[in-house]
Parts: sequence; structure tokens; C-alpha cells
Amino acid sequence: MTPIFIAGPCVIESADLLDEVACELVRIKQKFNIEIYFKASFDKANRTSVHSYRGPGLEKGLQMLGDVREKYGLKLLTDIHESFQAAPVGEVVDVLQIPAFLCRQTDLLVAAAHTGKIVNIKKAQFLSGLDMKYPVEKVQESGAKEIWLTERGNIYGYNNLVVDFRNIPDMKTFVPRVVMDCTHSVQRPGAAGGKTGGNREFVPAMALAAKAFGANGYFFETHPDPEKAMSDGPNMLYLKDLETVIASLL
Repeated sequence: MTPIFIAGPCVIESADLLDEVACELVRIKQKFNIEIYFKASFDKANRTSVHSYRGPGLEKGLQMLGDVREKYGLKLLTDIHESFQAAPVGEVVDVLQIPAFLCRQTDLLVAAAHTGKIVNIKKAQFLSGLDMKYPVEKVQESGAKEIWLTERGNIYGYNNLVVDFRNIPDMKTFVPRVVMDCTHSVQRPGAAGGKTGGNREFVPAMALAAKAFGANGYFFETHPDPEKAMSDGPNMLYLKDLETVIASLL
């Protein structure tokens, strides 16, 4: 199966940021003739602190994502946190993503399936790859035509994650498309004084290891200046480095 790539900033910060990232994704897409989905969140509902930036919200965020599609012709992916968001988000994006901590929320999974769009379920940090059989069944039995699963690491003590790459072939027994979330897997959850830390230097190796275990999708959060990003900066790739990492996977 031909690999796909998902990339974009963690959260919608501004139209200028979306334009800058989208322009680079189009350039990379055309250079390598690959399938790239633009990802950004309209609301980060699971930030560590109540004071953390969450995004522009549903209505404005969907308008901004729609503008990216119209201007750049990129396919779109974004995450939903509540069932009522599924229908309006499904009118705009190609892929609805279920956050890892919510992957067992039945009503959320069912609502996403009912949109008829691709549903990407991120594996919870507390589940094994084989445990994802049950979220997949919920979505399948609710009518979803295409389902992806995403590996993003498991809780390893406090403020740390570790990736068991055996989860990738395990999850491929349920769905044909398994994505490696190469940036969230290097997070240090809640380890940066009220926000999440991370180690972006390990992202390229995470991607290559996932390829060796059979991943056929790769997820990268990326930003032109991660040190100034409003969410997930420590684990995001510099936008200038994205092409090199993608090239290593082709």
C-alpha cells in the first residue's frame, strides 16, 4: 500500500501560519508525487492547563481549514472531541480523527462513522495494538467505509512515553492503513511545568523504525518556529526539516 503523509501545525494559530505550512506541503507533494493530508486542530480540548491556548473554535476553525482546501487543494484532517462536532466537521474535512484518550468513547466513534468520511482512530496510551479491535468494531458496525489506526506510544511511568513497534503489525490485522504518529510519540506529557514537553530529535528515527515494522502512514506536526508554537512545540518538527524526513521514508 502506498504510504500517505499527514502534516501540519498542532493547532490553528493564524491564517498566515496555515498558508506558510500549506505552501510547503504542496511543494513537497508535487516534488515527490505523494499523498499529503493537511492537519490542524480547531480546538485542543485536552491541554494540560486551563490557561493553555486551545484554538479558534469550531466555526472559525472550519472556515480556516476550508480556506486551505480552496487555496491549495490539499485534503484535510482534524480531530473531534465531542459527538456534536462530527457532522459539521465531516462537511469540511476528508478525515475525522479520534484523539487517543477518547478512542473508546462509543458515541464519538459512532458519530464519526455516520459522516461517511475516513475515521482515523489514535491508539490510547493505555491500550495495546490488539486492544484496538474493539474501537474498530464500533466504527465498522456504525457504517464507516474506511478506518485508519494510529500508533502514538504508551505511558511509561510518569511524564514519559515509549513505543512498542509491535503494535503496528498487530493493528494491521484489523485495518489496512496504520499510521505512525512520529511527533506525539516523542512527547513528555505534562513534563514542562503545566504543559507537555518532548524530544523532536528522535522524530526521524521513530519514522524509520515504524517503516521497518510496516507502517504505511506517517503523521508529523510541523511548524516554521516550534519554539514559539502555541501547542506541542517541543515535539514538533521544524518545517524546514520536513522534506528530508519524508524523503527518507520513500
